[in-house]
Amino acid sequence: MSEADVDLLIIGAGVSGIGMAHHLLERCPGKTCRILEARDQIGGTWDLFRYPGIRSDSDMYTFGYAFRPWVDGKVFADGPAIRNYVAETAREDGMMDHILFGRKATSARWDSAEARWTVKVTGPDGVEHHSARFLFLASGYYRYDEGYLPHFEGVGDFGGDFIHPQKWDEAYDYAGKRIVIIGSGATAVTLLPSMAETAEHVTMLQRSPTYIAARPTVDRMANFLRKILPARLAYSITRYKNILQTMLIFQMAQRFPEMVKKAVLKQAQKALGPDYPVEKHLAPAYKPWDQRFCAAPDGDFFDAIRSGKADIVTDQIERITKTGIQLQSGEHLEADLIIPATGLNLQLMGGIVLNVDGKSVNPPDHVVYRGMMVSDVPNLAMGFGYTNASWTLKIDLTCERVCRMINHMDRIKADYAVPVPPPDMPREPLKLLDSGYFQRARDTLPKQGPETPWRVHMNYISDMLAIRYGKLEDGALQFRTAGPARQAEPVLEAAE
Repeated sequence: MSEADVDLLIIGAGVSGIGMAHHLLERCPGKTCRILEARDQIGGTWDLFRYPGIRSDSDMYTFGYAFRPWVDGKVFADGPAIRNYVAETAREDGMMDHILFGRKATSARWDSAEARWTVKVTGPDGVEHHSARFLFLASGYYRYDEGYLPHFEGVGDFGGDFIHPQKWDEAYDYAGKRIVIIGSGATAVTLLPSMAETAEHVTMLQRSPTYIAARPTVDRMANFLRKILPARLAYSITRYKNILQTMLIFQMAQRFPEMVKKAVLKQAQKALGPDYPVEKHLAPAYKPWDQRFCAAPDGDFFDAIRSGKADIVTDQIERITKTGIQLQSGEHLEADLIIPATGLNLQLMGGIVLNVDGKSVNPPDHVVYRGMMVSDVPNLAMGFGYTNASWTLKIDLTCERVCRMINHMDRIKADYAVPVPPPDMPREPLKLLDSGYFQRARDTLPKQGPETPWRVHMNYISDMLAIRYGKLEDGALQFRTAGPARQAEPVLEAAE
């Protein structure tokens, strides 16, 4: 089965995919798009994860779309609220008819002679083929079918339940159970206070600590501005206030790590009391923002520990036993339920196998361009957000840039755009975060160059200026007309 050709084919109907569709409809009148979604609902991450307490760890004034104010009032929204927000955006834009559910894209082939992508898809009725002028991969950065699960000796002996958060069943009843959460990242920090409300006891078992900071769930300035200003203006002011605040904190962490670390630990000590061993359980060996900060809305994580309903154990696992976990220190943690909150399996491009003019694309052999395209791969962009700020901030900028490219190609009568790096440019691994899932996947990712536009930056203001206002004809992005691959001619520069 072959579907009619469209101008833009979007893979994924989550936050990034719905955002891209909105930008195309608004900025490129008359252009057609289609969204292929492997699942049966809109929402992506926020439809997949159903574990207790699932929520955003970024404030919604920056995580929400720039074009659609977040008016719920909660700074940190739960999963269902975010899923509804994305779905309402799609419905209001009239894009539901553009989404095909139950379609898993498996491969994509570019043909320079036709200047078209052909995407192979597994659908409800078998194999389908969809063609498009431009391909936007909004499939996230991790595998949806399985989370990361390291080997635990003796796990088969455990007599209780062993459930990865990515496989959580909302109908599961954990009331009155003794629970051990393995891990100390955002998922564990979210699970602990939520489950402590009804469980007998919850333990967060970690090999090493993570930075955890209490943050208010109400933005008083935002609430005040909404009373005196139009909703969109109030939202914009709050959004930029939070962007600048996040950037300031990040820069402080980079330049004065010990000062920031001391402030975070002081806050934790105050929340947990003078006798709590903060240095043992909450003082990481790495510098602030070498890995992502974990947010505790209104200090809920610390409240659960102070109440005695939950605790932190810093140790290493020797083996899983029939009744719990034996630690290397000799301590044994009794458990009815073990949750390995051990992270994600990073996967760019949704696992889609790319082919350009008969040649397979091996991502490590390529370089990222402006954090959104891949060298020598025409008319393809990826939705990849920030790791040190709200994901959607970068997504909005990426979508704007894609629309600028599409309009520019129409203006100069080009058929496609392809980033071409200097042949002798030094290459190095992407340096995003030191988190485990990035470390494990480093050898599978594209590389980066020494400077813009081949280097990934994590700075919203500089990205905004470059992506929103920077020249498209930057010497790295070539615009070409359709034709045989080796004879495709660059289009001469023209005013945008």
